[in-house]
Amino acid sequence: MVADTTKDIDITQGLSGQEVLERRLKYGENLLTPPPRTSLWKLYLDKYRDPIIRILLVAAAISLVLAFVENDFIETIGIFLAIFFATTVGFYFERDAAKKFNILNALGEEQLVKVRREGRVCEIPRKDVVVGDVILIEVGDEIPADGKLVHAVDLQIDESSLTGEPICAKSVDNRREHDESTYPRDMVLRSTMVMSGRGEAVVTAVGDHTEIGKVARKSTEVTPTKTPLNTQLDKLAKLISKIGSAVAIAAFVIFLAHDILTNHAVWQGTDYFKMAEVVLNYFMMAVTLIVMAVPEGLPMAVTLSLALNMRRMLKSNNLVRKLHACETMGAVTVICTDKTGTLTQNKMQVGEMMIAHGDNSLMATAIAANSTAELADGHGIGNPTEASLLLWVQQQGFDYRSLRREATVLEQQPFSTEKKMMATRCLFRGREYRFVKGAPEIVMDMCNMEPEARRQADAQLATYQHKAMRTLAFACNGTFQGFAAISDPIREDVPQAVQQCQRAGIEVKIVTGDTSATAVEIGRQAHLFDDMPSSITQHPTPITQHPTPNTQRPTPNPHLITGPEWAALTDEEAYERAPQIRVMSRARPTDKQRLVEMLQKRGEIVAVTGDGTNDAPALHYAHVGLSLGSGTSVAKEASDMTLLDDSFGSIANAVMWGRSLYKNIQRFLFFQLVVNVTALLLVLGGSVIGTEMPLTVTQILWVNLIMDTFAALALASLPPSRDVMNEKPRSQADFILTPGMSRGILFCGISFFLIMFAYLYKCLHDDDPGMQSYELTMFFTTFVMLQFWNLFNAKTLGSDRSAFRHFVLDKGLMLVLVLILCGQWLIVTFGGKMFRTVPLTAESWLKIIVATSAVLWAGEIWRWIRRLLRKRKETQN
Repeated sequence: MVADTTKDIDITQGLSGQEVLERRLKYGENLLTPPPRTSLWKLYLDKYRDPIIRILLVAAAISLVLAFVENDFIETIGIFLAIFFATTVGFYFERDAAKKFNILNALGEEQLVKVRREGRVCEIPRKDVVVGDVILIEVGDEIPADGKLVHAVDLQIDESSLTGEPICAKSVDNRREHDESTYPRDMVLRSTMVMSGRGEAVVTAVGDHTEIGKVARKSTEVTPTKTPLNTQLDKLAKLISKIGSAVAIAAFVIFLAHDILTNHAVWQGTDYFKMAEVVLNYFMMAVTLIVMAVPEGLPMAVTLSLALNMRRMLKSNNLVRKLHACETMGAVTVICTDKTGTLTQNKMQVGEMMIAHGDNSLMATAIAANSTAELADGHGIGNPTEASLLLWVQQQGFDYRSLRREATVLEQQPFSTEKKMMATRCLFRGREYRFVKGAPEIVMDMCNMEPEARRQADAQLATYQHKAMRTLAFACNGTFQGFAAISDPIREDVPQAVQQCQRAGIEVKIVTGDTSATAVEIGRQAHLFDDMPSSITQHPTPITQHPTPNTQRPTPNPHLITGPEWAALTDEEAYERAPQIRVMSRARPTDKQRLVEMLQKRGEIVAVTGDGTNDAPALHYAHVGLSLGSGTSVAKEASDMTLLDDSFGSIANAVMWGRSLYKNIQRFLFFQLVVNVTALLLVLGGSVIGTEMPLTVTQILWVNLIMDTFAALALASLPPSRDVMNEKPRSQADFILTPGMSRGILFCGISFFLIMFAYLYKCLHDDDPGMQSYELTMFFTTFVMLQFWNLFNAKTLGSDRSAFRHFVLDKGLMLVLVLILCGQWLIVTFGGKMFRTVPLTAESWLKIIVATSAVLWAGEIWRWIRRLLRKRKETQN
């Protein structure tokens, strides 16, 4: 329902609390109905479309036919149960991951919107906007609902999400004689972005009644993205599958040929059902070998790891918007960070106000008329710098709202990062004024100042800037009015976080629109220059690329540069200079983007922070774009991750999470491939010495469940380790299986095979030839327990720490170990014919557990030796 409510609303007051409730009941909530979701049954049945599951189902169906002939259904039921269990567990974890992704939609509706209610500007969640609300929009905002403009200043909106038109000029005048735009000029639409200017509009439609709500679109449903890591793992899975399939076919042919040559009673008779049963048994063996070899658990392990990481990172103030950011953060080599809000607290307050012309009254009028921020209960709404100026106005005893109402705006030029200034022409108490505020060098260049006055102003500015204070200059009718020095203290956690990143081999660069002196001082406080000579902080003047003949060239400092100087460099010069830069001051958005491009050309993995609309290109171009929670909607939309607390410390945590995630997937891969190698070698070895299958179909399916689902759960849920921050960043070109991992997989796999093969050979050549049920059960349990203990070694992959370090914190691993042990005991004790097992005595269990624990103790000894060697090396250094 669309309402033309502009006639009923007092624009200066907005709605009352009672009117909000009435209109919500009448017109509905500002929520879009999500697209219809696929039913759970369909999603579950999709699990049975997996090629491996289909092969198993065919084999199970044939087994069922033979079971009716022989009246023996035990093993057939076991196969069906194993298939059901494998698909159900996989389905559960995928659904759990999908729920985590839905967090993004829920948080999107909580996005704060500026509205005027009961005469005051306040911020409310987007979902609470109602028809008739007066919404205030400015650069970077995403429009929360359809509305009709009642006030607009240089307003340009990106409507590409609806019409494909990137920029549409908007105004209160809706005449369309020469206007070819799709929607009226005075109409603003939900989900479009404000790219320039500001305005006020009365909401005419919310939720499904908005223009975008009428369009059926799948984009409201967030789906997981295929990550570079997924692609790499898919290639690995295909390689392993080919090897596994080749081994399975070879084993099928060898076993069947051996049976035909030795089992004359069957193959020279006429019992074709018996022949079919033998062929089926070997076919089932080949299929289960493929099941064992195909690492179908890899995608689930990655999905589970990413989902768990996403949830945990949210708790540490990192909202992952695009899934690849989780893993890519672990490979980041350079972080280009903003200053305000990220390194500093963004709690701005005017430290000093120097007035060169006029008095406090004129300065208060200039600030009130030439700003768009608001105050509510002492807190700023809108631009933090403007909010600090309004607080100063209040502290001087003036009411900025009254002053703003008295000033009739004739023309306004909104602030932009390119111009670095804002100007307002207005009528105030019968007189016309033109107020300007912005970067001191820009504003003072616009004023007629005496050389001595300019020199004194520059000297005073330098003093403030060396104290890391932000400076803003003011002008009134072309006359320099004064400047404000605004303090914004550094965040307490920043120095430690910067040092942590530097130890991790990550270079931190400050890219800011502020002055060189201010940026260098913040960098000094953040310990950005600890590895450099102290002279860098004593000569904050960057290299001048094109000095005039009459000026003396300052001492060159390759680590500092300004935006204009960076823009003046050729591409070849910029390419060479990029890695040396530590601080880029007076940077424009194009400067930031160019720096990112140059660093990427040098093979760096770049993360960029940004909060403004004009930061969007750099955020989009970077490997990982990090928007600030307090930033604009445009910046957030272009980013991969949002720092909810705006803190640099959260970036360091995200790097730790990314590296730990990659390590956990490597651990899972190590564990799984050891099982693969052992099982494949065992079957091949068994075929060579001519024994029956040492592991049955149902036993292999249980082992497969352990190594896929349980191992994925255990290793994906390992908490992050700060040890990873002592390593250098990995190259994205590196294969996930490192040479050390490959050697470990082959060593463990072959060692386990030799142990099991020796036991197999002993059983075949003892006093009671052939494999008896008790021996087969011992063999099966020994195989599982070897993997049980190897899970401890997998946990410590790439580290020389003990497997028992922080063991009580690894709750997921502890749960999985209990599940494996209890599951194995239940199968052995009650599995009977279905699993081809007989109960084992307590003594046998004790022997197996003690003997196989050698896997853990051998790993502990090896890690202890590595620790000793590391400490000796550290002592020598």
